[in-house]
Amino acid sequence: MAYIDFQQLIDLESQISFDSPITWKSAGHSHVGKVRKVNEDAFYNSSEQGLWAVADGMGGFARGDYASGVVAEAFAHFSRANSLAENIRDLEIRLRAAHSSCRDSFSGEKVGSTVVSLLSYGNYGFFLWAGDSRVYRLRDDHLKQITTDHTVAQERYARGELSAVQAIMHPSANVLTRAIGVHQTLNLDLEYEVVKPGDRYLLCSDGLYNDLPRIDIHERLELDDLQETAESLVAGALDRGGRDNISAIVLEAQ
Repeated sequence: MAYIDFQQLIDLESQISFDSPITWKSAGHSHVGKVRKVNEDAFYNSSEQGLWAVADGMGGFARGDYASGVVAEAFAHFSRANSLAENIRDLEIRLRAAHSSCRDSFSGEKVGSTVVSLLSYGNYGFFLWAGDSRVYRLRDDHLKQITTDHTVAQERYARGELSAVQAIMHPSANVLTRAIGVHQTLNLDLEYEVVKPGDRYLLCSDGLYNDLPRIDIHERLELDDLQETAESLVAGALDRGGRDNISAIVLEAQ
């Protein structure tokens, strides 16, 4: 859905099943990389809450580590409510508070972060994001990118001005159109899908997928142990340059 349609979430509630609830295992790993001196990534990993998030403090701005930390902290204080719409509204409110904190904390400095998250609710997964950190899903040996990057290059690709290959290589691929703390208004996107047992999801910062080819992401997501999987993904990006901070959370639905 474009942005967040709360009436659609209310209508969806009746379709969500809690009869055979999805259980989760997850593991996360982060590394500063080979170039930067500070790790401006942060993540939140809670199978107990059924909530996971990756935040990438923007290296071109001041205090990116502060920004990603504020975002991760917003998820750490989340408490589940009794309805889907209430849960999504609570996350939106917390991220808007993080947005305000980033804008107001350092006079004259732009402090920003991407955010990508997954909320498990019944037999559905809900993906809330702003920026170019991503969610991938591995199902039946097929890897799919769930989120769409909020970048100028992606918008030009959507308008047919750039091919898929050109969009990846274009300088505007690094120019964000949405993020926490940067623009006056925060606009979040929300997508959702039915989760199937055996699904694996990867939440990651752009430091991972910019250096690690898609075929390698696919291959490493098939490793048995989740912690080994997360560490292997990060190590793969390091081996191919490690030009940025690298973060990965790997989840498995059961």
